[in-house]
Amino acid sequence: MSNQTLPLDQILHGDCIEVLKELPDQCIDLVFADPPYNLQLRKDLWRPNMTKVNGVEDEWDQFESFQAYDDFTRAWLTECRRVLKDTGTLWVIGSYHNIFRVGAILMDLGYWILNETVWIKTNPMPHFRGVRFTNAHETLIWAKKSEKSRYTFNYQLMKRMNGGKQMRSDWVIPICSGPERIKINGEKAHSTQKPMALLERVVLSSSNPGDVVLDPFFGTGTTGAVAKHHGRYWIGIERDPLYIKVAQKRINLVQPPLMAEMPEQPDAPQPRIPFARLLDQGLLVEGQRVYFRAELSNAAEVVAGGRLRYGTFEGSIHQVGRHMQGSPCNGWEHWFYADESGELLPIDRLRDMVRAKPQESENENIP
Repeated sequence: MSNQTLPLDQILHGDCIEVLKELPDQCIDLVFADPPYNLQLRKDLWRPNMTKVNGVEDEWDQFESFQAYDDFTRAWLTECRRVLKDTGTLWVIGSYHNIFRVGAILMDLGYWILNETVWIKTNPMPHFRGVRFTNAHETLIWAKKSEKSRYTFNYQLMKRMNGGKQMRSDWVIPICSGPERIKINGEKAHSTQKPMALLERVVLSSSNPGDVVLDPFFGTGTTGAVAKHHGRYWIGIERDPLYIKVAQKRINLVQPPLMAEMPEQPDAPQPRIPFARLLDQGLLVEGQRVYFRAELSNAAEVVAGGRLRYGTFEGSIHQVGRHMQGSPCNGWEHWFYADESGELLPIDRLRDMVRAKPQESENENIP
């Protein structure tokens, strides 16, 4: 199946089951699904100070019965298995409300489970009634199409991302907060927005540049944003027009990687370039503004010594990024500068320009 016949890098409006039926067989390399959790909330939730908790009360999370939820789950998982290539895999995330039902249906349909991964939240919502343990994790199931299917797993990349150690199945990542949380008029745009760091592990571990990533519950577009940034094609399915509008605006701001960066060459490491060298060569100047995740509202100032200042916080491009999103950050991938036309471009492009220039000294000590 040629990628040219697919609706690549598009959000398809409609019910996911019906839209999936329109896609051809074996055309997708990776599926990430964040389906309704069927929370079955029976009453309002209140904090100790008597303010109401804005939980998941959306219509899309409401089902008449467990049987209705199971029928829905079986239908979309069946279609996802049909559109998956024989070498493709599927990730699905959920909570204790639904993940066990999803897992059983996965196995009944012929999927072969590779891993159960736990997303451990560093900043979970407290359990305000105090009658249960605080729900501080969600579960991701990673499955291939069948027991004998071959599949992609970028083991060495995951190992490098984990400081040279094997990536474990417990992922400690904060929930969306601060600048990463998309809001409309001060309210969350989506009640269950997933963090970029979580999707980066999913996409980078299980696909390669040029692969097609499908998200049948697209929401505010985290999957598409990550896929685009890392050189994958993406297809999103979403039935809520507001979510589509938010997601499209968000993805439009994401810069794809340079072709020179694809595919990654793990055995040929590039020379390290300190951020300060961009100032030394006049590519950036003190007082210039740079933008976190290409968002104009999240600007920091370049200061002396190759550092950034965001409000009262000052540090390296990595430290300031970590401060803003509450999790480890590769600043080269997340900070953007404005060129002469006003277009926002990743600062990593400037680093490539430095690397392309012949260096006067090969003995310079780079921290």
